[in-house]
Amino acid sequence: MKIIDWQSTDPAEQKAALARPQQGNDKALAEKVAAIIDAVKQRGDAALKEFNLKFDKAQLTTLRVSAQDIQAGAQGTSPELRVAILQAKFNIEKFHEAERPHTVKVETMPGVLCEQHWRAIETIGLYVPGGTAPLFSSVLMQSIPAKIAGCRRIILCTPPQSDGKIHPAILLAADICGITEIYAVGGAQAIAAMAYGTGSIPKVDKIFGPGNAYVTMAKQLVSQDPAGAAIDMPAGPSEVMVIAEKSAKADWVAADLLAQAEHDMTAQAILVTTDTRFAQQVAQEVEKQLASLPRNNIAAAAIRESRIIITTNMNAAIRIANVYAPEHLIIHNEDAAKYLPDIQHAGSVFLGPLTPESAGDYASGTNHVLPTYGYARAYNGITVLSFMKSMTVQTISRIGLENLGSTIITMAEAEGLQAHANAVKIRTGK
Repeated sequence: MKIIDWQSTDPAEQKAALARPQQGNDKALAEKVAAIIDAVKQRGDAALKEFNLKFDKAQLTTLRVSAQDIQAGAQGTSPELRVAILQAKFNIEKFHEAERPHTVKVETMPGVLCEQHWRAIETIGLYVPGGTAPLFSSVLMQSIPAKIAGCRRIILCTPPQSDGKIHPAILLAADICGITEIYAVGGAQAIAAMAYGTGSIPKVDKIFGPGNAYVTMAKQLVSQDPAGAAIDMPAGPSEVMVIAEKSAKADWVAADLLAQAEHDMTAQAILVTTDTRFAQQVAQEVEKQLASLPRNNIAAAAIRESRIIITTNMNAAIRIANVYAPEHLIIHNEDAAKYLPDIQHAGSVFLGPLTPESAGDYASGTNHVLPTYGYARAYNGITVLSFMKSMTVQTISRIGLENLGSTIITMAEAEGLQAHANAVKIRTGK
């Protein structure tokens, strides 16, 4: 890992140190993804089956996974995994239940009642990656808040394996969460299918879930099309920033960096520390642990593009974190909680040396679908509210209109909108 002395670098070098990995030629990628989307829009299921064969080497006659196949796949997993998923589900449900919104009713002035009511989005689509790693945990993170929100129809798309089947762990998680409508299709074509609908797959109102550059681009394109679908958030490669002083354990910090690096070759792991010697110890420990990882080729590629930043003190480290706006922010210090009020931009924060990012990825209860690529400056991770929308309601009595009418008339006439003013005058006789 490259070690950078923050204080000795100029602003341009500092900006470069916090730059995200390039996602390739966006124009070329957009053209490729747009072609996939157009094919799905034009030829529906036939295009999806061709893409399954082309990209996943799976030849399927039916895209929907049968109830029997869901049950068979779920039963093909270990009892230990079932217990672990059930525990994770319990924690995730417990946390997300607390996110339920409440109805707001306010009488802003006598006779004028204003309210806010929440409704579930009716039809949603969940995307679960199944490429280099079957992210069955993402089934829990998406479907649990959707169920709590009360969405009427939840469909799930995930890539098939070369034998045409869905990874058993994904089927187990879906079965435990009560997701019965599953389609064996992945990539940009899955996003297109959910956005526009095909013969088999229904059109949804909003699409959720992480994915590779193709999936991310597809989500962006369909969200820009009025005929497409809304999406949860923009996204880029996964990332973590770790803040640690020399009192931290170098091997623990290295493990946290590598836990992010093994996601994807374009994942980013950054350590910010106040001690040069500790920085060197972590760099050495990363190389040591990297050698024993099953996905070391993926992690090694990510680590080559990652870095360690040395700064003067913890306050400076927090400022760097706020500039970077990480998806995951881990503060290893024992007194980590005292810095929380100063953290402004992060998808999810992990406080203290005993709180690894993997806890949030799987089972602590918070959600792991989070804003990446600096979007934490303006977005949060998905919550129950992500699967809902609110509407305001107002009820005005005769007394209320008498009290408010002159205000409305004055403002409407000042804007030159006489019909607005007349809508009040005709009711009040003014």
